Amino acid sequence: MSSELEKFWSIRLGQIKERLEENNFECFLTKDVQEARNVVLEVIIPEMKPSSMSWGGSATFRETGLYESLKGRKDIEILDTYDKSKGPETAYETRRRALLSDLFITGTNALTEQGFLVNLDMIGNRTGAIVFGPRKVLVLCGRNKITSDIEEAMERIKVFSAPANAMRLNKKTPCVKTAYCHDCQSPDRICNVWTITEKSFPPKRIVVVLINQDLGL
Repeated sequence: MSSELEKFWSIRLGQIKERLEENNFECFLTKDVQEARNVVLEVIIPEMKPSSMSWGGSATFRETGLYESLKGRKDIEILDTYDKSKGPETAYETRRRALLSDLFITGTNALTEQGFLVNLDMIGNRTGAIVFGPRKVLVLCGRNKITSDIEEAMERIKVFSAPANAMRLNKKTPCVKTAYCHDCQSPDRICNVWTITEKSFPPKRIVVVLINQDLGL
């Protein structure tokens, strides 16, 4: 990355960090996935001391390497919502139990310059956990998720994130074939539950790790 871009993103992300903190989120600013992973493993989790941990669907979570680092932990009860080996009923029940975990890790579909998290979910386990349930929520966010406002955030999600995620998840929806949202009636539709999180309550319940890289969808 050129020095001009480094300066640009350093200033931009620093400003968004300030907005997030004004909105009662705790925020860490990291330069890349390696630093983000180290901050989570060496600072955030040791300070939280969770006895149970889970996560929602997030390409960013996987790209940081945190899933591989955390799924085998023996000192923490891990509710692995990515493990489908025991069948759909068990996987669904794991998602339900994850809503009462001490720490829930996920990404965000968009982050506005005002410091608001904007998300669209299929069954609502990810958005539900962000809103209420887990004692702490850790949100990993690449710089590509930043939008000017809520309207742009929602457009980004419908125009890009939702079709791309439907492709990633091998869903049988029209957008998988056309790369455009059709506001479909498909049983596989992933665009069902919107949430906008303007502030963290209680304060610092939600921790955002900003990563100065393009990550996820």
